[in-house]
Amino acid sequence: MRRHRLIIYILLVISSISIAGAGWAWKRSPRVSCHPFGFIASSTGEKHYISPEKIVVKPWRGRHHVYGVFMVPKGYENDRLLTIKISENKTYCGLITETEYASYEDIDAKPGYHLIKGYLNTRLVVFLMAQGKIEQLKQPSNWKLGYVNKK
Repeated sequence: MRRHRLIIYILLVISSISIAGAGWAWKRSPRVSCHPFGFIASSTGEKHYISPEKIVVKPWRGRHHVYGVFMVPKGYENDRLLTIKISENKTYCGLITETEYASYEDIDAKPGYHLIKGYLNTRLVVFLMAQGKIEQLKQPSNWKLGYVNKK
């Protein structure tokens, strides 16, 4: 009888420490905030938005496995952040890489265009998947990247 109580007590302590540790790690996670400095403004007022050509959502493979591949015209400057609107009142942001690709994962850029990748934080994706929003993450219309003419 005493042995069972000791085991239950130990499991309770381990569970409490695990929950507290997970909460601490979640608060410290490097989530991307949708700060205004991540978006560019157009001097002419004309800003264009595109959805990705391809979306990859495989967070179980680790970091950098949740991203969208966007095709942006050359001669245009794109935002440094992408937006993902999951519901009417919740928008999340992800980071855009500076690398430009002519071809990436079976997608070839059209003449006059280049490809760029936009990443979403893996912890955020796992959180959204736990809420049952995986299908919304896979919808290209929910992902947006803005760009303007460099003039």
